[in-house]
Amino acid sequence: MTTTATPTRPGDVLPGPSAAPSRRAGAATTLALLGLVGWLVTVAVVHLTQGTADIGPADLLGLLTGSGDQEAAAVVVASRLPRLLAGLAVGLALGAAGAVMQSVARNPLASPDTMAVNAGAHLALTLFAALGLTLPLFSSAAVAFAGGLVTAAVVLALAAGRGSSAIRLVLAGSVVTLGLSAMTSVLLVLFPWQTQGLFAWGAGSLGQAGLDGVLRLLPVLVVALVAVVVLGRWLDLLQLGEDAASALGLNVRLAQTVLVVLAVLLSAVSVTMAGPVGFVGLCAPVLVRLLRRWVPAIRRHRVLVVLSALAGVALVLTADVVLRALFGALSGVSVPTGVVTTVIGAVFMVALAQTVRTGMDADSLVTMRAGTAFGRRAPWLLVGLVGLLLVTGVVGGALLGDATLLTGDVWNWLRGAASVRVDIILDARVPRVLAAVLAGATLALAGAVVQGVTRNPLADPGILGVSGGAGAAAVAVIVVVPDPGFWLILTAALLGALLVGALVFGFSARDGVDQARMVLVGIGVGAGASAVTTLMLVRTDPWNQAKAITWLGGSTYGATFGQSVPMLVALVLAAVALAGTRRDLDLLQLDDTTPRVLGVATGRARVLVLVAALVLTAAATASIGVVAFVGLVAPHAARMLIGRRHAVLLPLAALLGGLLVLVADTVGRTVIAPAQLPAGLTAALIGCPYFLWLLWRMRVKT
Repeated sequence: MTTTATPTRPGDVLPGPSAAPSRRAGAATTLALLGLVGWLVTVAVVHLTQGTADIGPADLLGLLTGSGDQEAAAVVVASRLPRLLAGLAVGLALGAAGAVMQSVARNPLASPDTMAVNAGAHLALTLFAALGLTLPLFSSAAVAFAGGLVTAAVVLALAAGRGSSAIRLVLAGSVVTLGLSAMTSVLLVLFPWQTQGLFAWGAGSLGQAGLDGVLRLLPVLVVALVAVVVLGRWLDLLQLGEDAASALGLNVRLAQTVLVVLAVLLSAVSVTMAGPVGFVGLCAPVLVRLLRRWVPAIRRHRVLVVLSALAGVALVLTADVVLRALFGALSGVSVPTGVVTTVIGAVFMVALAQTVRTGMDADSLVTMRAGTAFGRRAPWLLVGLVGLLLVTGVVGGALLGDATLLTGDVWNWLRGAASVRVDIILDARVPRVLAAVLAGATLALAGAVVQGVTRNPLADPGILGVSGGAGAAAVAVIVVVPDPGFWLILTAALLGALLVGALVFGFSARDGVDQARMVLVGIGVGAGASAVTTLMLVRTDPWNQAKAITWLGGSTYGATFGQSVPMLVALVLAAVALAGTRRDLDLLQLDDTTPRVLGVATGRARVLVLVAALVLTAAATASIGVVAFVGLVAPHAARMLIGRRHAVLLPLAALLGGLLVLVADTVGRTVIAPAQLPAGLTAALIGCPYFLWLLWRMRVKT
């Protein structure tokens, strides 16, 4: 006897023989829900008992029954309940938003963080604060919503197309986030009084909106959340693919647009309440999806969204409880909860990088355009022209600033015949010019060799998290050691760069070094390093905090000739070491087989080159701070001008990198003089659009 299978739609339950499995699935769903609720209740009780006042579970029970102490009730209502409700609201919003974004993009790495929604909302609110505009609560939410929606649209456009993949979306979102974060940092530097307190807020802190703010935004959150649950069948259909969903009567574009708008609205409400609480929208849905094997009902998005929202609450409140348990009731309040959630999210991103497909061409560096006709015919002439341009830039950097000088002033200063005023100006300005040139050269050289040895056109010490690791280690010394010396900071930066480099290359080397996976691991490790840096900054005194924030922006302010010595030494040593490996680099950028056939010891060559790159990055970071994108932009520009031969590519990349940072530094201390912008922030504003263009170009090719 034969039976005919009945076609089903997502969410349908077959009758007859499937009734028993259906009951088991329902029991599993109930058990999962009860487990999450139990976790929530336990964490909420612990959360309410944490604080300077001694209030325990028995006191809370007395408050619920009406027999509790009035002073305890006042403490709970005025202080602890608003923070608990904020954690509840933020967790619900981010957990649900992450579930929706992952399902719409069909990408396990999508979230309000990796799609730059939180960064766009943060920048929009910071911009209004910098302009001195005080917005009502709902207007703030509207501004955050607009900023998040624009950035989400940009990221989705960059990640779409034939070459769409999980990693491409994260790359686009992470780079947009870096660019927006640079803009936000510029506003924080230029308008310190108007944006006072926004640094800690930018890391995600629950104790900001107050009970009134949370209660006023709660209806918006509930309406958006209910709408997402009601539209859960749309999400079910979208998992079948666009063609199948359209065949079943779904207007795919309309569904995607409505669902993304709702997810961004949820994220905007969260940002308005507590600032950007990192990676909750990534972790919560992933944790819930891990239960699909035992709870089949999670495949229905009405169940998935609800459980993800509850998991988001559990993550936020657990992170806040752990934070205050570690730092104490008083100090823990001042530490942003987003620091802990970002560290957790960084671990998740590194773990997910081991499982997702890259969707990127393994030989993408080789297939990119390399060399102009002029550059291939006369490479050294091109190097000379760039060198001449760099010399001109050095002169311009010495002449321009808050006070404009003449060439004769520089000549008199060199002869020791300048006036006191010129002496003071050039004694401060010339070391800055030298530091900018050397930092740019070291970072560009590091980026060039890393791109070549990994065949990764997206490799850069900043993107791979190496600069962030060096920066975190250096900040640790700045905030812990009273008046630390430069050489101690340099040693810490070197150790931090080596540690992060080992982590990134180690985690990305499964089945051979995967180019896109390496970038994703670097982004995750860099995010974790950034969270640790933020934690150290908010825990230190205001003087160290201001000093470290300025240094993290990549500032040459206060640079001395002595601080340039490590960069100069690193450049000389790297040049000597790389001079004998230029042929190996030419071969390593092709594939894995050709170098071995031609007798290249690939393992030894890679280790030598990567160690040189890490030392170069640490020297530059210790000298002027974190400068992003230079190691990406300069090598690509050199490669497009002159070709792939490293004998000429490396010196040209170093010259272009020095010129880029020098121009960024000169512009930063000239255009808004006497105020100044750190060179690293200016370089990031230049480099971010270039990276996005590069990603778009690779999108078209794949």
